Amino acid sequence: MRRRVVKLRSVVLRHLAPAALALSLALPLAILIGACGALAQSGNPAPQDQQGKNASDNKAAEAVKDNERKAAEFVEAQQAINGPGGNPECVWLGRRVVRLMWLDDLDTAFRHLDLYDRFGCPGGHVQASFRCLTRFGAQIDDKVPRSLDNRIHACWINPGAQPQTAAAPAPAPAATTAGNAAPAPAAAPGPAPAAPAK
Repeated sequence: MRRRVVKLRSVVLRHLAPAALALSLALPLAILIGACGALAQSGNPAPQDQQGKNASDNKAAEAVKDNERKAAEFVEAQQAINGPGGNPECVWLGRRVVRLMWLDDLDTAFRHLDLYDRFGCPGGHVQASFRCLTRFGAQIDDKVPRSLDNRIHACWINPGAQPQTAAAPAPAPAATTAGNAAPAPAAAPGPAPAAPAK
């Protein structure tokens, strides 16, 4: 079984490596060609052209940062999780299943879960990660970009994580008195009310 997993991992990586290499080489080349082409057409680009160029450069930079972040997440998961739960295909599919379950798209989640099972990924890890995500539900803010994705990844890495509870309120300070007067005695608890008779 382990040979098949290792063989499958090497086959998947063997197919993904050329595409990643080509993308990493083509992106800077495309940016360079685009910049040279714009300068060759007119010696000094107009302000509108600069805005368009800056927007495309920003998008390209964001895409590169996003790809680097994703790769770092897969490496982190592989280092933190022993066994098949840390394999890139298990991490990708498993986090996707947890996200779809959170968004109440159960039909699609179950289809992804079938794929997850076919790769030999541990089903219990999805369950534990979703349980962790429900514990942190109050901390997920739709207005904050990637709030849900970051929490799903954190729960995938450590499904046993617990949210920090709010600190207990400090006890009320002792009553202060003015001068030599004695503090007022605390009210003694009265007898508990009797339960109504039926």
